[in-house]
Amino acid sequence: MIQRIQSIYLLVAGIISGGLTFLFSLWSNSQTNAIYILDLFSGNSILEKSIPVLFFISALVSFVTIFLFKNRQLQFVLNRLNILINLFLLGVLIYLSQTLSGEALVSEKGIGMFFPIIVILLLVLANRAIKKDEDLVKSVDRLR
Repeated sequence: MIQRIQSIYLLVAGIISGGLTFLFSLWSNSQTNAIYILDLFSGNSILEKSIPVLFFISALVSFVTIFLFKNRQLQFVLNRLNILINLFLLGVLIYLSQTLSGEALVSEKGIGMFFPIIVILLLVLANRAIKKDEDLVKSVDRLR
């Protein structure tokens, strides 16, 4: 049911979490080397290695949620879980951006740092549309 607006929101959220993270850098270090998502798998800490995993889990949950259109309550719960995953991801990204080595030198944050915020916004809009559908179905059931 891709024609429903919440499915489109979920599809865009999945594309951002799963696809666009490969194209845009998360940050640039002092040697002007752009750090992409796949570069973090070879990182030093567990937090750096968890960032790509969290992005992929968020994308997977978004794509799975699209196909649960018959079970709106489960779709709503999985969206809330995905929002929590992205909030945790945002917290990890903010923490790592504040503790980057060489932060006294000029380093630039990339657009990839804002992807969890965009995904959270899309998931909230999808939840609002799911709630609207659920209320519509309940109101029709009341009339029977």
